[in-house]
Amino acid sequence: QVQLVESGGGLVQPGGSLRLSCAASGFAFADYAMSWYRQTPGKQRELVASIVSPGGEPNYADSTEGRFTISRDNSKNTVSLQMNSLKPEDTAVYYCNAWSSDYERQYDYWGQGTQVTVSS
Repeated sequence: QVQLVESGGGLVQPGGSLRLSCAASGFAFADYAMSWYRQTPGKQRELVASIVSPGGEPNYADSTEGRFTISRDNSKNTVSLQMNSLKPEDTAVYYCNAWSSDYERQYDYWGQGTQVTVSS
């Protein structure tokens, strides 16, 4: 079955760094756009970064561009998010997402989320 398993979250001080990883299985990873989203209580889930292919141009939210870097390894079925210069407002649950579509339907898979807390 489809699985997206995030890891790497935790508590970090402002200005610090974390690296999130997502291990994917159960689907054709290379055919999917991979993204990271985040969500805080009472707010909608928001896109943090996405990448279609390993050499493709990634897409970032304005609030994370220049601080976060998304990457993927199709040989290992993993996608990562390197987060630098973290701010308290980056505190959220971070979710890995896989998306694709064909002529019949869309395919949209989510991980269980990993908590990132930025606090002194």
